[in-house]
Amino acid sequence: MYNYLVMTSEIASQLESILDTQDIIPRDRVNNGWQDRVKKTIYNSCLPDYFLTPPELKYLSNTVRIASKNRCSILPCGSGTKLSWGGVVSDANLVISTQKLNRVIDHAVSDLTITVEAGIKLRDLQTILGHHNQFLPIDPAYPDNATIGGILATADTGSWRQRYGGIRDLVLGLSFVRWDGEIAKAGGKVVKNVAGYDLMKLFTGSYGTLGIISTVTFRLYPIPEASGTLVMTGEAENISQMAQTFLQSGLQPTAAEMISPSVVKTLELGENMGLMVRFQSIPESVNEQSQQVQAIAEKLSIKVIFCKDEIENNLWKQLQKLIRVDNTNVTIKGKIGIIPNQAVNWLIKLNELTQQQGWGMINLSSGIGQFKLDIEPSLGILKQLRSLAQENRGFLTILEADQSIKKQFEPWGYSGNALPLMKQIKTQFDPHNLFSPSRFI
Repeated sequence: MYNYLVMTSEIASQLESILDTQDIIPRDRVNNGWQDRVKKTIYNSCLPDYFLTPPELKYLSNTVRIASKNRCSILPCGSGTKLSWGGVVSDANLVISTQKLNRVIDHAVSDLTITVEAGIKLRDLQTILGHHNQFLPIDPAYPDNATIGGILATADTGSWRQRYGGIRDLVLGLSFVRWDGEIAKAGGKVVKNVAGYDLMKLFTGSYGTLGIISTVTFRLYPIPEASGTLVMTGEAENISQMAQTFLQSGLQPTAAEMISPSVVKTLELGENMGLMVRFQSIPESVNEQSQQVQAIAEKLSIKVIFCKDEIENNLWKQLQKLIRVDNTNVTIKGKIGIIPNQAVNWLIKLNELTQQQGWGMINLSSGIGQFKLDIEPSLGILKQLRSLAQENRGFLTILEADQSIKKQFEPWGYSGNALPLMKQIKTQFDPHNLFSPSRFI
């Protein structure tokens, strides 16, 4: 393992030459909220020497350059909402946050594109876009505080994946700060490329291991005129048949989630398995497609509830809060991927193994979803859930969990043949293993 240098007064002086005092916070002055998040992230809960918040891109570049020169390990982040997701970082001398890099660089309203700095919060970006009747169709965890860079780095798209694809499908270009402090760019408004790689895809889900995302250019969409959500509940076999019929139809929902019986019960939507489908378009289209869904559901003896306006918005917020937002009682929160026609079986198994103390939702078409456990699970339960996913060409990743669990149960669960390539990419982008060491490999 690479031997990182302990922070010295000389390195501190170098940082002070480019950053103001308020942008350099020693570990003994970091607030409790940040301390808690960092302790969950770094092996044995070791706090880094400094928490840094560069206010401009040039200062971020110079900060990384100093860290690289002195071989200081770096833990990149935005507002820290997903800092502890995935693997445990072995060491970090510096936490570098992009939270002050929160400006809109360019908004081409007529072209439906926008370029922003990575530290802008999604909530603030959506407010800006709303003034022009536009929005960015992602629905990540912690939407009020999550930054664009953190959302992209964790590939945290949310329920709008059904209509608009994953977040990487919305990215037109990006820039990032390399290990040596230089800035590389790819995609829209190219200045300097890293040849041979699709950087937009490579940095989506990179978890701060390849560099620090600094700016992102997105494609945007007009805000739909009307919206309506249908909640369907019934026997697992009927919901599964409903899902397959739905996928084979010409219906075009913007969101579609299969939800476990525990979610249905907790949200007081009925009994058994559930399927939530959202249509957003012109009013006539929403009404027509909703009627088609109700007709199909009736033939399968599936109960249907139609929601719109404030009730609809609150329902999706409750679903988000139930499964994707952290709280003190949560033992484990994770991400699941599985072939769509096996999603119902996995959710039923989750319900059975956890005795309804596990909640899950899986996207109808992609098979990607999230789950949460509010019990102290045995490793056997986790192994069974991961095994079922892997048997059906999927994966199970642990996002939030106590370090003791992550040490016993490998968080990523990846067993494919691309591991050597991943190591080569890490070495090429970060030759001294400075960024989030050991988070992936």
